[in-house]
Amino acid sequence: MTVVHVVVPEGVDDPGRPSGGNAYDRRVIDGLAVLGWTVREHAAPGGWPEPDTAARDRVGALLAAVPDGDLVVVDGLVASTVPEVLVPESARVRLVVLVHLPLGEGLPAAHARARERAVLEAAAAVVATSPWTRHRLLDLYALPPELVHVAEPGVDPAELVPGIPSGSSLLCVAAVAPHKGQGVLVDALAKLADLDWRLTLVGSLTVDPPYVGHLADHLREAGLEDRVLLTGPLVGRDLATAFSTADLLVLASRGETFGMVVTEALSRGLPVVASHVGGLPHALGRATDGTRPGLLVPPDDPGAMADALRRWLEDAALRDRLRAAAADRRSTVTGWDVTARQVAAVLERVTP
Repeated sequence: MTVVHVVVPEGVDDPGRPSGGNAYDRRVIDGLAVLGWTVREHAAPGGWPEPDTAARDRVGALLAAVPDGDLVVVDGLVASTVPEVLVPESARVRLVVLVHLPLGEGLPAAHARARERAVLEAAAAVVATSPWTRHRLLDLYALPPELVHVAEPGVDPAELVPGIPSGSSLLCVAAVAPHKGQGVLVDALAKLADLDWRLTLVGSLTVDPPYVGHLADHLREAGLEDRVLLTGPLVGRDLATAFSTADLLVLASRGETFGMVVTEALSRGLPVVASHVGGLPHALGRATDGTRPGLLVPPDDPGAMADALRRWLEDAALRDRLRAAAADRRSTVTGWDVTARQVAAVLERVTP
């Protein structure tokens, strides 16, 4: 068996902070073990992606203990912020960086990108979690194309959602934070007060508490507090129940590298209305006849979101068409075993 060390941010399994990146890391770690790799997992404590000196020192100590020549996979949230640690170590270990989101997308660009560039150029391989992310990395850093690989998130099999004829049960699954656009969604729904709908917002309420408070005030001012439920984060059976009782997934994000919640919805045959940003169009995909299993709208545009939702709620033929496309697309989403094999293939390429 080949040993691989995997460095992830502390809290990757915290149910109070579910995220696509955390879920991806956990499923890849578990999948590599199933494939026969000896996985040595290391949690890096610290406020990633803005660690303090103590956090950087702990990562340095962790890497220093890895034997010469061993494979080391480092989550990009950690890797891209500590080039002073990883670049020197890359001469001694075989470094693979797992990038969920190019760091320059979320921090002051010039500073973040210079540090990320140094780490990625030193890596033996880079794994991007979507084609959009790979293209973005190549555009930002002019990396050799053969260096950057793609391993898309998988999805677990799920039961087909029953839905109700009116399509009035709307679901949004995302941390309640500005970049996820719940405020845009509320602005859109305020334009649809004449229609029958209910919205369930599932996601962490601790990422940006002031924003959550502002959103609650906005709901009251719009007279929507009785039609919108904020549940906080849900996992396991509770999250599955939220999906099974929904008619439509709605995502108003201002940016997504992939959008794992979209394929989660599609695995249940649940149509989607989402922002046309980043990797979301790719995640949504098409049915085998070319039909999109949902609608895409410009980001940060409450009017466009309202128009799309009005079409969904008022047009029974459209609902039938999108539901049929989502049920068909359900058969083409891939599992986490495929993701693990794709990552394993990259690791094998850099193994002597």
